[in-house]
Amino acid sequence: MTNFIPVFPLGIVVYPGETVNLHIFEPRYKQLVNECYAEGKPFGIPTVIDNKLNEMGTLVKITEVVKVYDNGEMDIRAQGQRVFRVLEVIKVVPDKLFSGAIVNYPENVEGPGKRELMQKVLNAVRELHRLLNITKDFHKPDAELAAYDIAHHAGLTLQEEYELLGLMREEQRQEYLKRHLGRVLPVIAEMETLKERVKLNGHFKNLSSFQFED
Repeated sequence: MTNFIPVFPLGIVVYPGETVNLHIFEPRYKQLVNECYAEGKPFGIPTVIDNKLNEMGTLVKITEVVKVYDNGEMDIRAQGQRVFRVLEVIKVVPDKLFSGAIVNYPENVEGPGKRELMQKVLNAVRELHRLLNITKDFHKPDAELAAYDIAHHAGLTLQEEYELLGLMREEQRQEYLKRHLGRVLPVIAEMETLKERVKLNGHFKNLSSFQFED
């Protein structure tokens, strides 16, 4: 399916099912949000990286206007719905301040993927958080968690989050996260060891002396 959507390009990646909080202050996006909210229409968030608009993004629907300020700025809450690919950017839309795009929706297999693989990914994410002294609650039982639920908590760069957005099968996303964590965890663990060694410097040490042979 191909259709036209209003777009709000941002330097973030939004995943299907994710809740995102946005502060709206530019006149064109205030108009976009007011129109989409009044008409119950979704809009697209294509990802911007290094000041470049990328072709993949996520359709989102406003679930709540949390606050409207005296100057018309807004805090809104929206939920990711589906991944799209930009076919053509429509910079000027008649009678609108915002831009739009012609998009299509690649087939995206979300399913459970490989549960055993997903559990390994979850274990690795929790080990990462333990090493970094971070506490996260995913608000779902492990059996219901998917790659999209934990991708933002795995220490990916924006570019890597975007690469994951372009993977259209759950098993691919799980494997991507597993490989990433396999690279990152040893580095973080080594940093923790280094930190402990640095902490010991300057302290009195209780060490066994070397025994010379007679």
